[in-house]
Amino acid sequence: MDPLPLEPVDESWETALVVVAHPDDVEFGAAAAVARWTDQGKAVVYCMVTSGEAGIDGMTPDQAREVRIGEQIESGKIVGVEVVEFLGLPDGIVEYGVPLRRVIAEVIRKHKPEIVITNNFRETWGGSMPNQADHIAVGKASLNAVSDAGNRWIFSEQLIDGVEPWGGVKQVWAAGSPDSKHGVDTTETFDRGVASLMAHKAYIDGLGWEHFDPAEFLEGMSRPTGSRLGVTHAAPFEVFSMSWGE
Repeated sequence: MDPLPLEPVDESWETALVVVAHPDDVEFGAAAAVARWTDQGKAVVYCMVTSGEAGIDGMTPDQAREVRIGEQIESGKIVGVEVVEFLGLPDGIVEYGVPLRRVIAEVIRKHKPEIVITNNFRETWGGSMPNQADHIAVGKASLNAVSDAGNRWIFSEQLIDGVEPWGGVKQVWAAGSPDSKHGVDTTETFDRGVASLMAHKAYIDGLGWEHFDPAEFLEGMSRPTGSRLGVTHAAPFEVFSMSWGE
């Protein structure tokens, strides 16, 4: 049976916050969409919950941390993102819970986005391949932290020095979810998405994937998604509305 068609996401917004677990999480699928939005004049901020310090077997965590921070900052610039924050939680052992919701809510209150974007936090990627634990924890916490950020009586210790609750997030989008029913046309910005992934050279080299081709890898996802949206390349998103009745 052919996959169901995708509906275009609502792009009538001006500000977004991307919250993911690791450097490279955005680039393995959604960075071309970010390039589309920054080209439209939208403001997009990246928040990395960890610095990816456990991601390169041949480097110590202290070495990898600095390398991966640098690669992520450069990768963000390629798609028009100038603000990249790192929360510094330990890579590989991020736990879902109140402490994680607290730090993400604080970032949401700081940047006041209309849209929060995270990664797939389902148990798998749509088949037998299990999702990574940090992805699941950060995605679930990001969804919950949106509600937390708008409630004056949750994490109220953050409401100092002019910080106020922020209830202006309209939707949360989970990129790459197997339950995606929406998509974004990335045909015109696909090449910049590839370039942003290539900026993670040390990480990719450390994976040891022989003959890895970033363009070929991303096309393997973007072309089937594009066919569901009626375009050449697209990125899939599961959309959660944060407003009653929508």
